[in-house]
Amino acid sequence: MASSILREPVSRLKPESVRRWPRRTLFAGLDWRRLILVSTLAVTAFVAITAGALPYSSVVSFLFPSVSHSHSTDQNVTAAMPLPSPLPPPPPPSRVVPSRQFPSPPNTSVFSLRPSDSLVSSPPGIASAWNGTPGGGVIKEQRPKGSRRSRLEVVTFSFHLLHLSHRPLWSLPPDEALAYAKSEIERAPLISDNSNLYAPLFRNVSTFRRSYELMEKILKVYIYKDGERPIFHTPPLKGIYASEGWFMKLIEENKQFTVKNPNRAHLFYLPYSSRRLQEALYVPDSHNMRPLSLFLRDYVDKIASKYPFWNRTHGSDHFLVACHDWGPYVTTAHDELCKNTIKALCNADTSEGIFVRGKDVSLPETSIRVPKRPLKYLGGRPASQRSILAFFAGQMHGRVRPTLLSHWGGNDADMKIYGPLPSRVSRAMSYIQHMKSSRFCLCPMGYEVNSPRIVEAIYYECVPVIIADNFVPPFDEVLDWSSFSVIVAEKDIPDLKNMLQRISLRQYITMQTNVKRLQKHFLWHAKPIKYDLFHMILHSIWFNRLTQIKVQQS
Repeated sequence: MASSILREPVSRLKPESVRRWPRRTLFAGLDWRRLILVSTLAVTAFVAITAGALPYSSVVSFLFPSVSHSHSTDQNVTAAMPLPSPLPPPPPPSRVVPSRQFPSPPNTSVFSLRPSDSLVSSPPGIASAWNGTPGGGVIKEQRPKGSRRSRLEVVTFSFHLLHLSHRPLWSLPPDEALAYAKSEIERAPLISDNSNLYAPLFRNVSTFRRSYELMEKILKVYIYKDGERPIFHTPPLKGIYASEGWFMKLIEENKQFTVKNPNRAHLFYLPYSSRRLQEALYVPDSHNMRPLSLFLRDYVDKIASKYPFWNRTHGSDHFLVACHDWGPYVTTAHDELCKNTIKALCNADTSEGIFVRGKDVSLPETSIRVPKRPLKYLGGRPASQRSILAFFAGQMHGRVRPTLLSHWGGNDADMKIYGPLPSRVSRAMSYIQHMKSSRFCLCPMGYEVNSPRIVEAIYYECVPVIIADNFVPPFDEVLDWSSFSVIVAEKDIPDLKNMLQRISLRQYITMQTNVKRLQKHFLWHAKPIKYDLFHMILHSIWFNRLTQIKVQQS
């Protein structure tokens, strides 16, 4: 009977014959439909549990591995990701998917995803916009007539996608790399111990460390070769304007951060010297800075007509470094240079509307006496051997110094306040020895708010006392100046001694110890080392550029 059944076509078998089919295999009696259902549920549960245990970025990287970017010439722009979605009847309505809202800083760049690079196929005409900063946002989508409903209705876009294509960071287009860096810095992991960084010196040491790491991995700077000597490419390395010179020298010698292909650059450097500009073009005693401003304006117009990079962002990804007092003022003849370009300035005065806190960088004014040995005279006495409460000596220009001298000059043994240091005093103890022997070194503004004494005090391990209203201290975006300095309002000069005496010995020792730990961040080296002054300046320019990146809804 069995052999006759086997010879029958399957289509002719009767139900009773099927029931008599010989069960010769191990799984012949199983219910395959139930087995498949149970297996599917088990696999689904396993995937869900595993995905829940993984970081969000890892899950998204599996789903959306490809991202690209575009750039717009408009500064107030939109990041867009085409989304397949259900279609309503025409006219196409809008549907807003709520998500977390983040404040955006003013000004700058555009980031978008092209349909050709998205894993999700997008019917023509679909438009969506993401609004916010990395980590969340709002997607507004429009569905054109005729497109089909997709299984993926809405995707809440995040800049976490920008690094999930499994490409190395250096290979990302510049704008994508900056957007990725911004999102990573905002999600910086907390650190409790780092032998290279002392946390009390910083506003947020975790944010600084993550930003610095990403700068080392990502940042590329293009240096314009245009411009003739002496104003361009011949920086001063000596004197109180040496910061602009040392930075120019070291960045032009650098191979890690500079790039010859401008299309790979994240920042563009305008390599002129404000000191050389003043020496070459200013007519003595004319009190006329207009020729300097026009010269710089014409230089910017030249590079804007020769290269496409300035016009692409209206100068917002360009930067200059100027330590002369006139550094801010010579930018005013060119509107985009003044308002958009990142300016690293020693004269960081917020009262005049040129220096913009959070966009521009306060550049330390370093007085270099011996260029071949920039670290000469470094160090100072311990707190127990500092017999002078406060010290200042210098020219009596500006509004603050005469007031300081009138209240404290020669009136108090604890307060060594002079105009130019008298020869009878300097023969017994030099200017540097005074700073090394004082607890507090006074740093009053001169004609402008900046003073080289701030960095000198750090070099000689003396707690700086800054007296200059509207002044932004160097690297204020990352450093906590209250931990190692005293900031005194100009109106409080008559009460200066009482303010300093109210600082307890324990508090003073803590502040002076912090000055010693801070010192390495203000040192020039012929070959830059990690976290030194060259890197700190470059980091602040990089960091402030990232704060300007935003994506705005259409």
